[in-house]
Amino acid sequence: MPDNKTINPELTRRNYLFEIRAEESETGNIITGRPIVYNSRTNLGYFDEIIEKGALNGADLTDVRFLVNHDTNKIPLARSRKNAEDSTMKLTVDDSGMSISVNLDTENNADSRSLYSAVKRGDITGMSFMFGISDEEWENLESEHPTRHIRSISTVVEVSAVTFPAYESTEINARSAVETARQSEQKSSDNDELKILKLKTKILGGF
Repeated sequence: MPDNKTINPELTRRNYLFEIRAEESETGNIITGRPIVYNSRTNLGYFDEIIEKGALNGADLTDVRFLVNHDTNKIPLARSRKNAEDSTMKLTVDDSGMSISVNLDTENNADSRSLYSAVKRGDITGMSFMFGISDEEWENLESEHPTRHIRSISTVVEVSAVTFPAYESTEINARSAVETARQSEQKSSDNDELKILKLKTKILGGF
């Protein structure tokens, strides 16, 4: 049986009910949260998904924006550039996943003020992130509800505070992901059968 590992260069979005908080500090108004959690099983409709511990090891985190609802038409509210000291968003990768600390300019930016207020009031409770996958493995593909293990994340390009934490396109995206994995498994199985057939033919003197 194949191990169902694939390399997927495309970017993926995940909206979860993540932990997000608004805090006041000496340096300004801060939003903290944990957008990526290891070893947490999430039901995405047609399949479960687990981001394995260590999936962020080696991930490209050199330039990550912080947005609201993935709205790339608006100015980012913060940005982490190589996680430098002067970055307005700090990323921390640990044994539990990745946490963020966002320094919002609530004095000069109306969108920052609105977001800070919404998080503090509990009107926004979700976060989302956009990432690439370099190594994944599917489990129980023959079942009606398989499990996708994300073993390695290639890059994280954006983190958002989101109004609706539920993954709105779960059904369409999940079906596509499962079918792609099943087709990959079938292709590997077909190739194995073809190799066996050729080997038998060769032994019997067919060529």
